Amino acid sequence: MPDRRSDSRTSTLLIGACPGPPVCAAVHTYLFVDGLDVVARSDSTMAGLHPRQLLRPGGPLHPTDTPRSADVAAREPPDPGPDRLTVRIRLRGDTVIWSDLMYAGRDGAAVDEVRFRLDQYLGEIERACAALNDRC
Repeated sequence: MPDRRSDSRTSTLLIGACPGPPVCAAVHTYLFVDGLDVVARSDSTMAGLHPRQLLRPGGPLHPTDTPRSADVAAREPPDPGPDRLTVRIRLRGDTVIWSDLMYAGRDGAAVDEVRFRLDQYLGEIERACAALNDRC
């Protein structure tokens, strides 16, 4: 898949969820940008927050005209280091922009910002919420 970090290109968001026990200790969300797991590539000791926290209508992943920071993952204590993974989300016209990122792209270079088409982004949140039924 081509590198999509250029300002003129948009990325694709795909949302999934771990089913929880017995596979994992708790249900958590996977956030894939252009096929890459943003949480695991940012900090492999963290897990995405519960889908109910991230995907609910008006929740932290929903873009607004006012830029805001959104926690997308957390670390279980007692691991050292930051306890949350946060992205800055803003809406510019028909583009959703995630910034303040720091994960390794396909080529190993740091990705600090990605852009999504608003229709694809909101459609993916709706699709994931519907697929998760009672977890959203």
